[in-house]
Amino acid sequence: MNKLAQLREHRHHTSRQANALNDRFPAGTRMPASESEQLDTLLAEIEAIDQDIARENRLLQLAADQPAAQQHSLLHAATRDPAHQSEESLALRSYLRGGLRALGEADRQRMAARQSPELRNALSTENAPEGGYTVATEYVRALEVAMKSFGGMREVATVLPMASGAQMNFPTTDPTLEMGEIVGQNQLTSESDTRFGNLTLEVFKYSSKSIPVPFELLQDSFIDIETYLNGLLAMRIGRITNLHFTLGSGKGEPHGIVTAAALGKSVALSKNNSIAYDDLVDLEHSVDPAYRRQAGAGFMMADATLKQLRKIKDGQGRPIFVPGYESGSPGGAPDTLLGRPFTLNQDMAEAAPGTRPLLFGLMSKYMIRDVMDFTLFRFTDSAYTLRGQVGFVGFMRCGGNLIDAGGAVKCLDMAAS
Repeated sequence: MNKLAQLREHRHHTSRQANALNDRFPAGTRMPASESEQLDTLLAEIEAIDQDIARENRLLQLAADQPAAQQHSLLHAATRDPAHQSEESLALRSYLRGGLRALGEADRQRMAARQSPELRNALSTENAPEGGYTVATEYVRALEVAMKSFGGMREVATVLPMASGAQMNFPTTDPTLEMGEIVGQNQLTSESDTRFGNLTLEVFKYSSKSIPVPFELLQDSFIDIETYLNGLLAMRIGRITNLHFTLGSGKGEPHGIVTAAALGKSVALSKNNSIAYDDLVDLEHSVDPAYRRQAGAGFMMADATLKQLRKIKDGQGRPIFVPGYESGSPGGAPDTLLGRPFTLNQDMAEAAPGTRPLLFGLMSKYMIRDVMDFTLFRFTDSAYTLRGQVGFVGFMRCGGNLIDAGGAVKCLDMAAS
């Protein structure tokens, strides 16, 4: 058994111990100080094992001479082995160098079928920080890429692929306060109007911003620049759209879920700017059971907020957040908060005066509308050719809004100081 397998087995065993110890004391029963201290020790050990597992995975990646994957492994293939290139990679490389005229008929068909989901502006082989490091043959054949998490909205929202960008209307009504009546024999019934509203879902054209790439970098770099560019441009659009789907004002940009969500709980920050256990319960119950009972109802927050919540303990000194066991194994119990799933979204604010750091509800009520998939464009007009460059840019048309008439998603609001 290798070291990584041993670490996973150790985590599995320790997680089971933590859950078994926690289950020995049902709700309303105070956990003795010794058991509480033992549980804290087990949880700290699990965190240490998780760090060791992450370190071992990183070492395996380096040993395999592969770039670190970011999010959905867009940059996994950014290191090129000249002797092992797929036909699609060769076709894309020919296209990036010479455009469509450099492609044969079979290559053109591959390019038409190829779609994949950010390099600094004005890349260069002479200025090392702008691309030159990728040319020198004495360097390791891997590109080290700084990583920063983004995303979350597309994981839980409802995505609607559309063929047209015309404004889409969603009629709404809120009959939750409307009731019938008892009438006597031969008596007329009363009249009661019902009201309708309208929510719109518009689309916006997003650009990745263009990247000029010198001929020399495309020809001389041992890094698979074409694959990296394709993933990079898509990542730029992914970051800006997730930001707008989260915090967008709805004016000239999508209406973000935090902006559109109704108020569920307003609290004042404590001395250490933390959220209390009761605040979580109040936020959860601010959403009607009609929504809470549906599959997928859960929390959304940034990692900094999750860090705060993991430190909260109940009246018996037990942490409300217990990591799931068998992490990474099929069938393993997932991490939950108050028994609910949660989604990390780094575009949400950390708990501070005047912020909305936490959401709860049926996130699938947020609709994302895709009219045009991410599309990569190559251009060689005189503005670039005279500088010996080829330009690349990506476009995508999409929009989003919380289509909700009854408070399916509520937010925790931190009162301004």
